[in-house]
Amino acid sequence: MQGTNTNNKIQMMKNIKRFSAITIIGILLLVFNSCDDTSEIFTISAPTAPVLAELGFTDLELDAVNTGNPAVTLNWNEANYGQQASINYAIQFSSDNAFTAPVTAATITGNSSITLSVNEVNAAAGNAGLNPFEWKAIYARVVASLGSQNTEVSVSNAIQFNVYPYFNYTFNDYYLVGNATSPDWNNNNNNPAIYRDPNDSNTFYYTGYFGTGEFKLLETKGLWQPQWGTNDASTIDVNPGGGSDPGTFPNNNSAITAAGYYSFKINFASKTFTFEAFDATGITSPASLTLKGTSTADVAMTALAFDGHIWYANNVRLTPGNVNFVTGAGSNWGSSSSFSGIATAGGDAIPIIVEDDYDVWFNDLTGRYILIPINL
Repeated sequence: MQGTNTNNKIQMMKNIKRFSAITIIGILLLVFNSCDDTSEIFTISAPTAPVLAELGFTDLELDAVNTGNPAVTLNWNEANYGQQASINYAIQFSSDNAFTAPVTAATITGNSSITLSVNEVNAAAGNAGLNPFEWKAIYARVVASLGSQNTEVSVSNAIQFNVYPYFNYTFNDYYLVGNATSPDWNNNNNNPAIYRDPNDSNTFYYTGYFGTGEFKLLETKGLWQPQWGTNDASTIDVNPGGGSDPGTFPNNNSAITAAGYYSFKINFASKTFTFEAFDATGITSPASLTLKGTSTADVAMTALAFDGHIWYANNVRLTPGNVNFVTGAGSNWGSSSSFSGIATAGGDAIPIIVEDDYDVWFNDLTGRYILIPINL
């Protein structure tokens, strides 16, 4: 019996070794075959660009009343990537044929046609830099890509047509609040506006008197959110609503300890700001300031009691035309930039391109001005 058991054990060990060898060989073959199998690899050829069809018209006047109506239908031959694929298309507009600063009006996947509404075309025209109420050429193209990362980009030809946009106020405006400023911690107390750069809508300035204390920025007078501040020494933070409020300027709840004149600069794109002392020595304010021009009857502006270098006129009806800031001594201050800019003595008349009620602010320390439409 013992001999038999020994033989059985020896035979069993041989079977285990044989099974192990077969298993290892099978695994190696499986790995080898898997590495050699390329049937699931997705390859594409150099894409053939989509071809955007010309329109059957040359002029498109946009209706400011029926903004939801269809304005234009764009059709194109699909891009060809050499494989069956779901292709993404971005519809872009530009004020120039080189698409120096393209604006994406819409995106679509798996189709070769799209209809844009009056509002969509008007917004694209405004964002591309076209002025309202005047005929101007605009360019359109289609940009194809693949996947969620929009890779393998292929760009169509560009087509041109003329468009007559209605007014599209694309700017954000911001207001001071805080115990270092004129309105104190009151969100609807004639809060002074800060001044937008005429060439960069993300950059704003405010130079003026600040008391001891702190301040923040609001986007809408009367509302606490969106509310802008800082949680460190150089970057900005926002509570868009429903979140935690950021700290205060100038440095995360570190108050201004010496009242005086300061320059505040903020960039909402880079989320950075600076706050520096400003020397106002020798800069005197005019005895009076009047808004004059073809857009309005004369409007006397008022200097803030908190800071006599900051002038304002609220709820002023302006019609298409122009205005200047005229001092009591007869000096005309103006610029060629609508809505915001830097006025200089003897400068151009400020263009008013759309009728509305405006809040007007002027800073005689820097010449900066901003005209904020109330109803647009």
